Amino acid sequence: MASNKPAPEAPSRFRSEYGDDFATRPATAFGTEYGADYATDYGTDRGSDFGNDFRADEAGSDRTWEEWNPTEESIRPVRGKHRVAKQRNGLARSSTVLGVGVIAAVGAGGMATAQSKPPVSISLPDSISDNLPDAKSLPGVGALFSGESESAAEKTAAETASAPLTTAGITTAEAEQGTTDAGEALRARILQQAEQQQDAADAEVKAAAEKAAAEKAAADAKKQQDAAEAKIAAEKKKAAEEAAKKAEALRLAKLAASYAIPTSSYTITSTFGEAGSMWSSGYHTGLDFAAPTGTPIKAIHTGTVKSAGYSGSYGYRTVLELEDGTELWFCHQSSIDVSIGQKVTTGDTIGRVGATGNVTGPHLHLEVHTPDGTGIDPMAWLQARGLTV
Repeated sequence: MASNKPAPEAPSRFRSEYGDDFATRPATAFGTEYGADYATDYGTDRGSDFGNDFRADEAGSDRTWEEWNPTEESIRPVRGKHRVAKQRNGLARSSTVLGVGVIAAVGAGGMATAQSKPPVSISLPDSISDNLPDAKSLPGVGALFSGESESAAEKTAAETASAPLTTAGITTAEAEQGTTDAGEALRARILQQAEQQQDAADAEVKAAAEKAAAEKAAADAKKQQDAAEAKIAAEKKKAAEEAAKKAEALRLAKLAASYAIPTSSYTITSTFGEAGSMWSSGYHTGLDFAAPTGTPIKAIHTGTVKSAGYSGSYGYRTVLELEDGTELWFCHQSSIDVSIGQKVTTGDTIGRVGATGNVTGPHLHLEVHTPDGTGIDPMAWLQARGLTV
């Protein structure tokens, strides 16, 4: 709290040295007691250095000042009890009071001057003034005009308080739709963006599923197509084989019509390639048809008689050469019914079954030689021509 007690009086070296009434003595008294110079030094101009205890009188204000040339002695700091540090506090307080007074005076004068001046007229260009909003439409401002009632002002204040703090971030489309809350608008945009992203993700998943389904369908279709093609190929192959088989059968039938079994009432007793000591080559070189002596021997195919007569271990032998150069040997005959160079056809009788030569009983020994003279299996050759032995 503020105190009503007077501020303590600053100590004075003059009061302490010369008494309390020393400072209140006029300058003339100092001149009388201590001389004129002393009064001049300590009675007038020193008052500003030692506070306001000493004041210059009217006569002292006309004093002529001399130019001061500072020297090392004059600017030497005062030592001892003559230091003026304590007096500076008094000067600071006095300066503060003086400054506050000056500011107050200047402020009051400025206000008085501003109030006394006439108002300044301000005009704006039509391009700006036409675009300015009506002052009465501004929230909280319309109530300042005399034509508006207090209830209308309160209503405007309530609307202003309930209105959103800001509409920043609201697009033109949102404003046209009636959106006034920027936070709600931002929330709506975030939700819309999230929905769009979810829709995009769903579309991507759907597209991937459709792609996978399409690929699977294509793979299944290709698999079915491959299976169908394989089935068709197998059917074609089977049909071709059947056709080839039929063609071969037809060919064999035709051949069979042109080829004949060499004898009848026979029994196969020895086949081609059998090993044994009874054969000079060490193995059997033909096919033996055992039959009674005198059983007719027929020409297997059309050809020309190349040889007819006795031939050692073969007995009576007839060699029939076919058109392709193949030779058919009929051996161990009991008689020969053809001669060399004679042409015969399939089924013609060329001799009779016998037991001449190196034999153990009556039979027809048949050999087949290729055009180069190589002996082959007679049974396989006959079967290749549609004959069943």
